[in-house]
Amino acid sequence: MEAGAKLSSKCQVVIPKNIREALDIGPGDELLMEVKEGSLIIYPKPKSYTDYMMGLHKDVWAGVDTDTYLDEERKSWKR
Repeated sequence: MEAGAKLSSKCQVVIPKNIREALDIGPGDELLMEVKEGSLIIYPKPKSYTDYMMGLHKDVWAGVDTDTYLDEERKSWKR
């Protein structure tokens, strides 16, 4: 989805209605911004970082017995 916007004299931007609806954002919601390769990326701040991060990188742990891995790591800490 793509939409255009123009900076106001106060450097404010109005997010078009169709974009707000697609992202389920409205007044009072926080947004995060970053610059990547000369482009401005704006995205909603997660309402819960716990929910947002759940399952992150699960492909890295595919096929690994995490209990065994953690036990081995903890053993390596003991001297």
